[in-house]
Amino acid sequence: MIFAPVIRRAAYAQAPRSADQALQRFLMGALSEPAAARSAGCTVTQDEKSTTLQLDVPGLTREQLQINIEGAVVRLQSVEGAPRQVQRAWELATEVDASQSTAKLENGVLTLTLVRLEPVSKATSLSIQ
Repeated sequence: MIFAPVIRRAAYAQAPRSADQALQRFLMGALSEPAAARSAGCTVTQDEKSTTLQLDVPGLTREQLQINIEGAVVRLQSVEGAPRQVQRAWELATEVDASQSTAKLENGVLTLTLVRLEPVSKATSLSIQ
C-alpha cells in the first residue's frame, strides 16, 4: 500500500514555492537599495557636515591614485602604469570644500572624508541716496 499526500490543485497553485520566495526576496533587496550602497567595494556614510566614502583599492599605493574635486563632483582614477586601473566619479548633493577634505589609504582601503562647503551669503548693502 502506498500513501501519497493529496493536495487540491487550487491550493497548490496559489502557494509559491520556497525557492521562488527566496529569489523574490533577493531580487527585491538588490533592486530596492540605492546605487551607491550596491556598488561593490564602496561604502557611503553621511552626516550634517561631511560625506565619507570608503573604497577598496587593493594593490595600489598613494602615488598610483589621483583624486580631483570640482565643485560637487569627485573623481578618482589610477595613474598610467598602475598594476590595476580604477576610474570612478561621484556627484554629491552639495559642493565640497577641498581644503578641509582628507584622503587616507590604509590596508587597501581608501577613505575620503569630503567636507561640505558652507554656503556664503553674497548679499551686499546698498546705501540709499
